[in-house]
Amino acid sequence: MMNAKRVLIVDDDKSILRFFTLILRGKGYITNTAETGKEALEKISSQFYDVALIDVVLPDINGLDLLKSIPSNTKKIVITGSASEENHHKAQIEGADAFFLKPIKPDKLLQAVANELT
Repeated sequence: MMNAKRVLIVDDDKSILRFFTLILRGKGYITNTAETGKEALEKISSQFYDVALIDVVLPDINGLDLLKSIPSNTKKIVITGSASEENHHKAQIEGADAFFLKPIKPDKLLQAVANELT
């Protein structure tokens, strides 16, 4: 597991955190979770992540605003239930590498992460 990629999952829904963690760990990724933007920022400041999966609607910070604080060498994937052209456009402006709508199927999640790491 020396070359295992690190993924930060940011979502305020515990069931989504568990689901994404289970899927990603099953494929050998090292995962960490954050339920708030503040918690995500704390984890990002102390640990490098290859990929961050970010929900738009968080209890304290808009996930799209959080994108600005994530290092440029971390791939950023927005996964949200808040579908709108405005969210998609802002995600692109703020540096998201990919944008998906919930619910996302396990194979699509794994493919999205793998695509960003190649």
